[in-house]
Amino acid sequence: MVQDRRKPPFRADHVGSLKRPAHLQQQRERLLGAHTPNSNLGRHDNAELKAIEDQAIIEVIRLQEDCGLLSATDGEFRRRSWWTDFMLGFEGIAQSAQKSKLEFRDSQGQVRSNSSIELTGPIRWAGDIFSDQFRFVAEHTRVTPKLTVPAPTNLLYFLGGEIAKAVPDYRDPSLFWSDLAQAYRQEVAALHTSGCRYLQLDDITLAFLCDAERRQEVASWGYDPDRLLADYIRSVNIAVADRPADMVVTMHICRGNFSGAFGAQGGYEAISDRLFNETAVDGFFLEYDSPRAGSFEPLRHLPRDKSVVLGLITSKTNVLEEPDAVRRRIDEASRYADLDQLCLSPQCGFASNYLGNPVTIDDQRRKLELVVQIAESVWGKIGADAGGVS
Repeated sequence: MVQDRRKPPFRADHVGSLKRPAHLQQQRERLLGAHTPNSNLGRHDNAELKAIEDQAIIEVIRLQEDCGLLSATDGEFRRRSWWTDFMLGFEGIAQSAQKSKLEFRDSQGQVRSNSSIELTGPIRWAGDIFSDQFRFVAEHTRVTPKLTVPAPTNLLYFLGGEIAKAVPDYRDPSLFWSDLAQAYRQEVAALHTSGCRYLQLDDITLAFLCDAERRQEVASWGYDPDRLLADYIRSVNIAVADRPADMVVTMHICRGNFSGAFGAQGGYEAISDRLFNETAVDGFFLEYDSPRAGSFEPLRHLPRDKSVVLGLITSKTNVLEEPDAVRRRIDEASRYADLDQLCLSPQCGFASNYLGNPVTIDDQRRKLELVVQIAESVWGKIGADAGGVS
């Protein structure tokens, strides 16, 4: 029997980043500079821009609530990108003048992310990174406030595998992973103290281990892809090891989303057994909006105490999915995992950087409303009167 979900992830959920209104993009560029390579990575202290962000966030929280969602984020409106602002909050990680080696592809060929960072010393937690951003959402929403942060798994790839140049001790990769995970562990504790009870770790590099070309890439850096999977899982487990029982942690795993472009392809089979059974999180947001994601068969490895949020609605185009087709795909997924363990969401956020995907805010609203509509047709009423936490 399908049960009401009274805690995250919810039957109708979303990944977190949302399309910025044009005026927010324009004011960010006016006050911080245009979107040139590596410009304005990390958090800012511009009071005028913060006030503009505050108002835009309040409005986007209302949008999420009006769509019928039971969780709300700040849309990542204060960030230049989904990961840089957070990673640069740690001691030992700094902006780099070099171009990123991380490439993404679209229908026109290949694009390259401009964001680039480097290690300048051992990784340490230097104090709260996103607690203040979480508290602002919590103060302005009537649904469950949710925070998204990049998972520790991403950092090795963002550094192009170069971790020992500035920190010779990191010639032993286990020391790199230990320092990184401990820094995350302290941040997770600070977030819980700030009131965060719904935390999402965003990752692209786990799915990269399902792509033959990406596996060859990390092998060329001197890393065994299968050993790397174990390191990834261990880093997440250390990061969340101290979280109290009232804190739900999920992982979002996709193949990259650089203004609609992608970075990898291949189904989850290569990682699913270990990922689902060894990673100490409560659920997984999985990209499933295109053939690049493969079949639902890997869901057979999902243990009974975890959930999967099926990312069946694309955030990369404005094409609105046909509800019956989505319901058929949910039915297909339920052949491998119990329907009670499944939820629905877009496959990724709508704006992994401040410029966003090639969709409009109205497109985004229709997509989010569609998620709620389909979820209610499959699992029943999901509104506040049917459950949810605050």
